Amino acid sequence: MLKPVILTVDDDPAVLQAVARDLRQQYGDRFRIVRADSGASALDTTQQLKLRNEAIALFLVDQRMPLMSGVEFL
Repeated sequence: MLKPVILTVDDDPAVLQAVARDLRQQYGDRFRIVRADSGASALDTTQQLKLRNEAIALFLVDQRMPLMSGVEFL
């Protein structure tokens, strides 16, 4: 059985990498950490996960992103 997903979204590549690293260290044994670099990319990723019947346990989203804010994404 696949691990549920924590989807983290941030437009800053360094922040996104650091957040994903920290999440993997803390929760990687129980969750799969997936990254997206924009709201649009996160929507595409969410759709792909849904099509594969993979559960998303948590969205961790930056509020201030260009084109689509964190609130707009959620």
